[in-house]
Amino acid sequence: MRVGITIACTECKQRNYTTTKNKKKHTEKVEVRKYCRFCNTHTVHKEIK
Repeated sequence: MRVGITIACTECKQRNYTTTKNKKKHTEKVEVRKYCRFCNTHTVHKEIK
């Protein structure tokens, strides 16, 4: 039941990462701090549709 998701930077809106998550256990949207090469810094990245 794992699905592929795309993670986008909240500041520049660039789609930087793809990953998977278990939709049964984690129904809320993923939010993590990751490096954005466009902003050249660590920013919060959120799951997008």
